[in-house]
Amino acid sequence: MRKLLLAGLTLIIGILFISRLFQLQVVNTTYQRLSDNNAILEISDYPERGFIYDRNGKLLVANQAAYDIMIIPENVIPFDTISFCELTGVSKERLIKSLKKARRYSKRLPSVIINQISKETYATLQEQMWKYEGFFIQKKSLRDYRVGFGSNVLGYVSEVNNNDLKYDDYYQQGELIGRQGIEKSYENELRGEKGKRFLQKDRFNRIIGEYKNKTFDVEPTVAKNIHLTLDATLQEYGEYLMQNKRGGIVAIEPSTGEILALVSAPSYDPNLLVGRNRSKNYRKLAQDTLAKPLFDRGLQALYPPGSPFKTLNALIALQEGVITPETQFKCNKGHFYARGAFMECHCRRGSRNDLLKGIYQSCNTYFANTYKKIINKYDTPDKGVNQWNSHLKSFGLGNYLGYDLSVGKRGFIPNAAYYNSWYKEGGWKAPTIISNAIGQGEVLTTPIQLANFTAAIANRGYYYTPHFLRSVSGDSIQQKFLRKNTSIDPEHFEVVIDGMHKVVERGTARIARIKGIEVCGKTGTAENFTKIDGVKTQLTDHSIFVAFAPKEDPKIAIAVFIENGYWGGRWAAPIASLMLEQYINKEVKRSWLEKRMVEGSLATEYEKPYSGKPFTINE
Repeated sequence: MRKLLLAGLTLIIGILFISRLFQLQVVNTTYQRLSDNNAILEISDYPERGFIYDRNGKLLVANQAAYDIMIIPENVIPFDTISFCELTGVSKERLIKSLKKARRYSKRLPSVIINQISKETYATLQEQMWKYEGFFIQKKSLRDYRVGFGSNVLGYVSEVNNNDLKYDDYYQQGELIGRQGIEKSYENELRGEKGKRFLQKDRFNRIIGEYKNKTFDVEPTVAKNIHLTLDATLQEYGEYLMQNKRGGIVAIEPSTGEILALVSAPSYDPNLLVGRNRSKNYRKLAQDTLAKPLFDRGLQALYPPGSPFKTLNALIALQEGVITPETQFKCNKGHFYARGAFMECHCRRGSRNDLLKGIYQSCNTYFANTYKKIINKYDTPDKGVNQWNSHLKSFGLGNYLGYDLSVGKRGFIPNAAYYNSWYKEGGWKAPTIISNAIGQGEVLTTPIQLANFTAAIANRGYYYTPHFLRSVSGDSIQQKFLRKNTSIDPEHFEVVIDGMHKVVERGTARIARIKGIEVCGKTGTAENFTKIDGVKTQLTDHSIFVAFAPKEDPKIAIAVFIENGYWGGRWAAPIASLMLEQYINKEVKRSWLEKRMVEGSLATEYEKPYSGKPFTINE
């Protein structure tokens, strides 16, 4: 009996709740009637946009007061346009254009006629508004970027356009929306929910005060504040080091997948895209098709990964059982992979390298032989390259990583179908695609993918989805970004990590050594081709370095890619090393190296169409 009584009460309460919701949302037309009433003006009441902080609580983005001049076209009577233009500082042509646009939108609904007037203009205009029937001033807030860096991460806001209005009926003309970066990805959290205010109009359609003492007004829902994973100090330092250079830096905390820095160079001050000069400044940035400051090189630029890719081929070969750490190959300063085709190497002639030595000496011969063993393990090259492709995809390559910004590229990891489309089926073998052995060939990656697979190596076989959001209004969101295991067993990572440690201690990245910190890294030099007058031309190579530190219990994994940077140890390795030192020690003591990186410039490289540099594929 008690069970029946409890079930009955639950049912009755549920019916009451549903009935009330139905009555409020469907039957009750109070707000619809208010909107349709010509004597009542409905205007939106906007909450302040949410603040954005870094991982340590540093305020990155706040708000500043702004004022829009609004009109209701049907209420406007003839007015002194010259006087109005002098008061507001706009041209008569622009004013007329705005008036026509407002009339086309709606004669009865408010429209922005002049946006973002200054505080001084607002104060002056307040005393003169009685002269301009149908005009009123609406207060809103603009973004106040408290830092001059991180624009590619933070993004910006701008007025909604016709597409926004078409696909989302929440917005009205003149309202603001997050356009890129965090501002776009977390628009719903940062904007809050606007409320409603109802104003009474007289028989001449003039506003005479609040309607019904604000009885029907709806309070806006407060926007949420966001804490990012970004370390503002590290981000700013990375941008400082990248002066007069082009490229990307991505730093990740391996144990969480939190992105500590995302540097794209060249960049711009985010405050350029705030205020009435936003459109003019945006056009200047967008029209710079050489430096491309609006292009996020950390997420969107596709590059061959170069020698850091050898670490993945080593892991795949170990997993497939085609080599052991003791497997040796003889190197005669290079490797003939087909008749008349030679892959140059910088090892001592006649040296025999095992896996450890192959990594820290970056031996092309070693990895060419290793790659052939991976492909030739199977009955056909098709099966071999598809298995290789599958292993690489488990590291997040060749696909979007799932991070929480809206831009990016998949990268490219070729499979058998790709090669069969270029060559007749059966017309290619391991030697045909041997460049994949050293991170050249058809393989393309983004800097964030380089940093992510480095984090997976640091973790001995897994990574967390890289992400920028740490918490929303204090609520942690860690469960959203899950652990992903690679296809490589944990025991295979130690020899590769030892090799990466020796790269820094004894190999091609000795410049990256930091006193008291065990750094593991891998330099890379990636070929750089372009077409000039229809001819494939080789420009100066790109400089690459991936690393993590400390060796045990790593706190940071990083990838640095410098366009036209010659070789890995020249620019990428020193910059990465300074970033590691700054993050782990909270200070940089190697001022001589910092000075060299900051004052060093590659501007002349970016100005010349052809560097004339001889062909090379190894560091």
